[in-house]
Amino acid sequence: MAKYRITIKKSAAKELEAIPRKDLRRIVKRIGSLAENPRPPGSQKLSAHQGHRIRQGDYRIVYSINDENALIDIVKIGHRREIYRF
Repeated sequence: MAKYRITIKKSAAKELEAIPRKDLRRIVKRIGSLAENPRPPGSQKLSAHQGHRIRQGDYRIVYSINDENALIDIVKIGHRREIYRF
């Protein structure tokens, strides 16, 4: 399986800055693991939006996958109670 390249939208990077440090390390590690497996166990395809989501504690990471270019684009990162309000 080809290794995927990960990009993070500016808005998602800004959302990362607001996350507490103890959760931030686990979220960054989880994002990094997407390069090896973009559809890990527990990931779900979103029905209302184009993309997928994975859970990390109380936080959700929403991303899109481009298989042709082996690219993952992190779209949104946030707490579970706020993440689906696009």
